[in-house]
Amino acid sequence: MFAQLICTGGVIAYWDDKERLSCTLGLKLAERPLPSIRILIADDYSDWRRQVRLLLQARPEWDVIADASDGSETVQKVEELKPDLILLDIGLPKLNGIEAAWRIRQVSPNSKIVFLSQNSDRDVVRAALSSGALGYVHKTDAAGELLHAVDAVLRGKRFVSSSLNLKDFEFPDTSAEKAPRCHEVLFYSDDSVLLDGFTHFIAAALKAGNVAIVLATESHRNSIVLRLKAQGLDVDAATSQGTYIQLDVAKILSTFMVNDMPDEARFFKAASGLIQSAARVAKGKHSRVVACGEGVALLWAEGKADAAIRLEQLWDEVGTTFEVDILCGYALSSFRGEEDEQVFRSICAEHSAVHSH
Repeated sequence: MFAQLICTGGVIAYWDDKERLSCTLGLKLAERPLPSIRILIADDYSDWRRQVRLLLQARPEWDVIADASDGSETVQKVEELKPDLILLDIGLPKLNGIEAAWRIRQVSPNSKIVFLSQNSDRDVVRAALSSGALGYVHKTDAAGELLHAVDAVLRGKRFVSSSLNLKDFEFPDTSAEKAPRCHEVLFYSDDSVLLDGFTHFIAAALKAGNVAIVLATESHRNSIVLRLKAQGLDVDAATSQGTYIQLDVAKILSTFMVNDMPDEARFFKAASGLIQSAARVAKGKHSRVVACGEGVALLWAEGKADAAIRLEQLWDEVGTTFEVDILCGYALSSFRGEEDEQVFRSICAEHSAVHSH
């Protein structure tokens, strides 16, 4: 029995059951070209891009189809060309590499990303990998590790430079046994509805062995603690163990807001660091982190509708990457009828479920 027959221009060859090639009648073997892997290189130094091209020439099946010198150009070319792999620097002008990676996920979700950067800061590496990239190669390791990194990532495997130590970095568990994540919104008529909603969300998470994060004002945090204790939960123990994390929402916003808009790189660094730290104390194989907050509501109340919607989008991207369940709260009184109808619809569209009480 023959597994495959190749016949071109009178040339006949076949593969037998043991995958050995046999030729008959002294005819010349027909050769099939290797499948091409299409690669885009993004770095602002042309000399470095040339060096990377030379390294990749070791694999004739790897085809560098384009390069780019800034983040905006990278996203544009990825959207047009849909490469199989992008080698991406972090310190790109116009749009840094981490921000570019998040946008690449939207315009070409099947493209794989390997960061190739001089930056070795642990928080920066974590933020880069949280963007959906599978690989991170330090430029000083490129000569010996870049080809191995590309090989691994093309097979769907993780790769981090040996000098950075893979064990230092946590990756999201995408096991199919986990329940689908949610990103829900609660529009509340008064504070008691918000507090009850957040309390129920947090209590369910803690009882399931998950880690709960709450981003709220001081008065709301204090009221939630009282409600949790009334349900018999040992909030003090959960806080000391790191399974219940309370943060001031205004202080958190100040870490990534720039010119009244959330800065993507700062947000991803702050959010991914917080979530990864929380995930380390989660109990159980399929435990996850949950988060509830009113940061977007504060932006909306301040008249920063564009910033609120963008922050919702950024939280959704982080939630998807790390499998985080999210509950957002908005005061109904902050919406002014038909005047805000379009914004209201936009906010609803960013959530998997909408609750109003």
